[in-house]
Amino acid sequence: MEPRRYSGNSHWYHETQASARAEQTPPLYPEAADIEDRFLLGLQQNESILTPLFHTFRPVLRAGQALSPLLFPDSVTPTLTHTLTLYDRLAIALTVAQVTGIQRLCNHYAARLNPLPGPDSSRESNNRLTQLTQYARQLASQPAVIDAAALRRLDEVGLTTPDIISLSQIIGFVSYQARVVAGLQALLGLPVRWLPGLNESIDASAHCFSTAAEYRFRLPPLERRYASEQQLAAIEAAQALPEFISIVWLLAYDAHALHAWSNLQSLQPLATAEETLAQAVAARINGSPLCFKRYHGRFVAELHSGIDDALTASRREPLNHAVIQFAAQLTRAPDRLSAAHLQPLLAQGITHQQLFSLIQRVALADWNNRLLQALIEH
Repeated sequence: MEPRRYSGNSHWYHETQASARAEQTPPLYPEAADIEDRFLLGLQQNESILTPLFHTFRPVLRAGQALSPLLFPDSVTPTLTHTLTLYDRLAIALTVAQVTGIQRLCNHYAARLNPLPGPDSSRESNNRLTQLTQYARQLASQPAVIDAAALRRLDEVGLTTPDIISLSQIIGFVSYQARVVAGLQALLGLPVRWLPGLNESIDASAHCFSTAAEYRFRLPPLERRYASEQQLAAIEAAQALPEFISIVWLLAYDAHALHAWSNLQSLQPLATAEETLAQAVAARINGSPLCFKRYHGRFVAELHSGIDDALTASRREPLNHAVIQFAAQLTRAPDRLSAAHLQPLLAQGITHQQLFSLIQRVALADWNNRLLQALIEH
């Protein structure tokens, strides 16, 4: 069948989200597709303001920059086991960008998606794209609602296990990217709410953290006898991350993404008490019990009950109170993060470098929470 080319492909929407028009409409910012840095999307042009910060975090930022061409190359050749097209990948990224409400991301992914031919007009293709974007929207906005049935629906429309791994990594990466960009925009004092996102995400129920400690995989892990040299090398590199060893053999279906993801994780220095608290806040909001149970610091019981309880309990500890507030804001609604949200932390003596490290921790936690929620049954 002929590929569909609807004008709904323009701006921040593709044809599953907008009505068709007679002529193809260009994106609002076509130049956003050609930006050199596809991770920070032009924010390093303000390097004169944050030069010391960019210098300090250069290895981490380069690791983030390396992920974009891996997940969104200039061209993709689908195979029987890896069926995601470039259109699929960018449509997923745009969906996640819409959920976060970060206009800089929406501009970029919409501009890259716009010239690509969409899938054919068959009912099967339409259903497949609908399931892809629905899964992306749910995992990006409310990770706790993802269950085994969500993965079965992907299987029913023809996605393979490697496809689902790549899909989940793409959603995790764009969720991470959005929060890094939001944090830098706040550090630069840039305006917020250029493009309203969806409603602020709803915190996961405390019931998510009351289940048994046992877990099982929702997908079959890669077997060593079928692993390629590239997959085995990626698995070996990820052995330095014992906290994620449980999912490494699942993530190995996409060896490139696993290697880049584990490299980014390994570049993080030993977390401070404030950073581990911020990660616990993200895990509590996202409903990730496997990530949350690693936290044994201050206010763990109150966090288990809810973020509001932790905020109430921490009122006499201004730094921890500010950390909880900041991590909750960045996790729930990155598009609304502003310089004002940074002031309580700066007032407690936190430097810009420490702030960006905190941003990195929360952003990575949001990525990791989504991977574990998608792939592991609690």
